Amino acid sequence: MSLSLLPLPPFPFPSSPPSLSNRPTTLKFNERRRNNGVRVNNSSLDASSEEISRATLLWRAVKLPIYSVALIPLAVGAGAAYCETGLFFAKRYFVLLASSVLIITWLNLSNDVYDFDTGADKNKKESVVNIIGSRNKTQIGAIISLLLGFCGLIWAFLQSCDARFFLLVTYAILCGYVYQCPPFRLSYQGLGEPLCFTAFGPFATSAFYFASGTGLKLNATILSASVLVGITTTLILFCSHFHQIEGDLAVGKLSPLVRIGTKLGSKVVSIGIISLYILLGVFSSCKFLPPTSFLLCALTVSVGRKVVKFVQENHNDNVKIFMAKYFCVRLHALFGVALAFGLFLARRNLNINLKQI
Repeated sequence: MSLSLLPLPPFPFPSSPPSLSNRPTTLKFNERRRNNGVRVNNSSLDASSEEISRATLLWRAVKLPIYSVALIPLAVGAGAAYCETGLFFAKRYFVLLASSVLIITWLNLSNDVYDFDTGADKNKKESVVNIIGSRNKTQIGAIISLLLGFCGLIWAFLQSCDARFFLLVTYAILCGYVYQCPPFRLSYQGLGEPLCFTAFGPFATSAFYFASGTGLKLNATILSASVLVGITTTLILFCSHFHQIEGDLAVGKLSPLVRIGTKLGSKVVSIGIISLYILLGVFSSCKFLPPTSFLLCALTVSVGRKVVKFVQENHNDNVKIFMAKYFCVRLHALFGVALAFGLFLARRNLNINLKQI
């Protein structure tokens, strides 16, 4: 899937919806879903959709909590840079934050546009295209957001004079482009999660690290931190598929949950969160991350446990499981802030110790 971070402009004109002639494959996936205990009540879903207020639809369309994926890679990258140098460039930080938000806006709007083109969002009432009733206006808004965001990234590049920042953030954008834009649309092949991990983890977080300082060297701290950020971001994308399986199947979008079913998918979520905290411990014991980051991130274990419990209990309920991605957003935000603040405190503690000496 923030920054996010993100993709090149969606200039290509919409292509025709993908062929649905591959019925045996679709039937095979339906059969697998039944075997995995997926329970869908279409009539109840339609009824619940009708009861959703316009205010709720607008809130879902804006996806404000999802913009944590714009904040966390930047916060962690800046935290790692501060831990290394003791320097913080406030103006550069906030320009990068605004740019990241704008590019995530592009990502969300263009995703609605291309899902509208394929028919994946035909019955998705919170789709921006469906709410405003115009595909073209949505796409124009997406392009404007991307261009403004890219201007901010160029300004930050000129300030930092670090080509690694520009290269890495461009790679992140390309990951987002091939994720959703024609002719690639790799998300329809189930490759969205690897692209999301790479874009928001190693690429975006490391890019913001280089943008937040001068002459910084790539080290184990930023690499370890970027892996953790990539995992929490990818969990958001993975859990967003639980309630969309029916729509994805109808248009031939083979998301991971279409392929493996929700029962096995709930186990994948559990493995992902357990792996997150195991890696946190490993990176800390190897002294890649400071003890302060380990201690603060460890405080979020209860949030991770709630995500696991919620998904295990509701994976086959299309109405309740909608909230799974927001539970993951909470984990992503709290874990990321804890990680960044721990890096900040590590440097402050070093400065205090040096003064005492």
